[in-house]
Amino acid sequence: MLQKLSDAELEIMKIIWENPEETTLFSYLMEELAVQGKPCQKNTLIVLLSRLVSKGYLGATKIGRRNEYVPLISETAYQTGQTRHFIDKIYEGNVKGLVTNLIAGDLLTAEEYDELRALLDAGKKKD
Repeated sequence: MLQKLSDAELEIMKIIWENPEETTLFSYLMEELAVQGKPCQKNTLIVLLSRLVSKGYLGATKIGRRNEYVPLISETAYQTGQTRHFIDKIYEGNVKGLVTNLIAGDLLTAEEYDELRALLDAGKKKD
């Protein structure tokens, strides 16, 4: 199982996942955090990036005096892992319990409900 990310680590990973380039530079991260209204001290970002590397989320390559970072875990893989952990922890592995709660708690819009219905129907047609 993937280690859980702190909120700050997740913010960095989101920037990296959304970066259209294959590698992400430190300066790009600093700029994007500032643009998002979440400026970060250089030392803080260095520590967060180091933790992401040690957790296996990022690879780092030193090119001269700069590091280039590449994601080792995709956003989809992270989301799937966290969703599975949430379902196991909160619903004791019962996906139906989660879906029932979403519907009963009126947490889905009509459009979302229709999309889920279409996905379920499409899945039944494949079987």
